Amino acid sequence: MDYVYMLLVIGAVIALCIFINRITDKLKVPSLLLFIGLGIVFGLLARVTGLMGNFTDYNLGNIVCSICLVFVIFYGGFGTNFKEARPVAGRALLLSFAGTALTAGLVGVGVWCIFQLLPFGGIGWVESMLIGSVICSTDAASVFNILRSRRLNLKYRTSSLLEMESGSNDPMSYMLTVVFTSVLAANGAAGGGMGAGEIVGMLFSQVGFGALFGVGLGFLGIFILKRFPFNMGQGGTIFVVAVALVTYALPSLLGEITGVPALAGNGYLAVYICGIMLGNARISQKRDCVHFFDALTNVAQMLIFFLLGLLATPEYLIRPEVLLPALLIFVFMTLIARPVTVTGLLAPFRAKPNQIAVVSWAGLRGVASIVFAIYAISTLGENALPYDLFSIIFVIVIISIALQGSLLPFFSKKVHMLGDNDNVLRTFTDYQDETDVRFVKVVVGENHPWAGRQLKNCVMPHEFLVVLILRGNETVVPNGNTVVHPGDLLVTAAPEFENRESFGMFEEYIGKNHPWEGKKVRELGLPAGTLVAMIKRGGGTVIPYGATRMLPDAVQ
Repeated sequence: MDYVYMLLVIGAVIALCIFINRITDKLKVPSLLLFIGLGIVFGLLARVTGLMGNFTDYNLGNIVCSICLVFVIFYGGFGTNFKEARPVAGRALLLSFAGTALTAGLVGVGVWCIFQLLPFGGIGWVESMLIGSVICSTDAASVFNILRSRRLNLKYRTSSLLEMESGSNDPMSYMLTVVFTSVLAANGAAGGGMGAGEIVGMLFSQVGFGALFGVGLGFLGIFILKRFPFNMGQGGTIFVVAVALVTYALPSLLGEITGVPALAGNGYLAVYICGIMLGNARISQKRDCVHFFDALTNVAQMLIFFLLGLLATPEYLIRPEVLLPALLIFVFMTLIARPVTVTGLLAPFRAKPNQIAVVSWAGLRGVASIVFAIYAISTLGENALPYDLFSIIFVIVIISIALQGSLLPFFSKKVHMLGDNDNVLRTFTDYQDETDVRFVKVVVGENHPWAGRQLKNCVMPHEFLVVLILRGNETVVPNGNTVVHPGDLLVTAAPEFENRESFGMFEEYIGKNHPWEGKKVRELGLPAGTLVAMIKRGGGTVIPYGATRMLPDAVQ
């Protein structure tokens, strides 16, 4: 029954995370840091109580975290508004690929030097480059979380630049991790070893087949979503989930399918490209997809942090051979490697010094780095490396989210990078001007105040616009001089109310002998703050007022 205890704890953690997420906006630290802390606490409690034993199954952790990361990376692409990001797309992709590789190389050199200076013993170049590869990508979830929660509208389209860079650099980090993990595994095998040609071929295969499958399956998914209607509720959303899973799996399994391991593609790159294509295509129910993936990726991150808490051993994290290298690597990466890389790549584009400063500081490390560390450990074995890779990366991520994430709004303000003229939510595909409008119908009777008037003389709120008039079998696209006739059905457009967190809606079925049966709305004696907003009656909808009478077999 161990799995029952695990499900109990998982459910409790997710419920607790969702509950406390409502108050994290008031805190000055990113909410993701709180989830990491909960994971550590529950992992410690699990070991103390013995409910789940000492959980150190890196293989299971790698499988679960990798699946969760698929949705996180897919949503990173799906949520990218490419129209807004297009002016900075070249710089973002340069940072994502060349910048990530340069950062990995610089951090690898720094790691080698740090371990040479520390009294714990030096390490080889490949082991150093493995740490650099694992930790070189910025975390999309952390960056998105801060940009949205703090409404950080940064000048010079920097929000779009950071969004696209952080969403697309995980594949490069993963590729480098796979390469150096493979080199270490080959070096440890009898008569093993990988040549430069094999390494270059692996990189080209990862990038080439990953991009090919991402584009191909993206086009296929868009074609099916546009041409074939789904007869089940939210069928389009479920299909998008299936496309994401298939897009990740096919290039990853290409080597096994063909029997040529070198042909394996990068599944994370494929799923990110596919996400961008689907997220920026004009497909139906896109907002439903965004809301679904927003919730799914939040749960995925919670599950990842929960598993990381089980894998992390708090007493290991504070050992000198873990804490000291992690602190020094973080300082070197944050103050030297990342700024040097960003400056070198953005300076030719004549980027402003304050923009370079913010982009350098916004290189937050996150869950992807820990997942890649788990992959390396599960592939090589726990004792194959001369250092505790998982604990070192874990400490770096915690410091990065706590320090860089907490200070990013303050830092952006100090270097005068906060803009006032636009909405940062435009950089995400769930912010669409046309989807912020809802349509309401108005039936004009004989005594309606608009009957017989020109539209320009009808008294209505400034936010309302009559976009269509249905007059018998005639459809009229109106203007200000159009006269409204009795019997017309007017289709009006109005802004949608988005802030639904402050109220809730429920339904009440009025059957025989219900206390409300036969009463008027004004006679119900509803509690303060309660209103009957709609009545479903006879297959239609009634908007009630005080004299509306409640009838049996109606849903309020």
